[in-house]
Amino acid sequence: MYNLELQNNLITTSVYGSAIALILIGLYAVLVKKNLIKIVIGLSIIDAGIHLLFVAIGYIKGFTAPIFSPGSENLANKMVDPVPQALVLTAIVIGFATTAVALSLVIRLYKHHNTARIDQIKSLKW
Repeated sequence: MYNLELQNNLITTSVYGSAIALILIGLYAVLVKKNLIKIVIGLSIIDAGIHLLFVAIGYIKGFTAPIFSPGSENLANKMVDPVPQALVLTAIVIGFATTAVALSLVIRLYKHHNTARIDQIKSLKW
């Protein structure tokens, strides 16, 4: 019993650690990189880390999925709240659309300035 509980705590800690690592990697890419495509990829990595963190927070050990079937009436109080998963699914779609728009803007900037480096674009005059 103790070994199983320790293993579950280790898995939970590793999921939280992975989510925070993804957020920090994306933040590094956004703050340090000068290429606009790398910055957009960094924002997408931050988005994935936040999604993982929300799903991990919404999970409760020992509870079941919120699917009602015959014979599961007595398990209604042992079901996980489906709202975090629904919010993450919506956020994934919004993040995909935002990434697509950002990449299209990067393409337009590249066609106009012939560079995707943010420091060179800042020095150019319109």
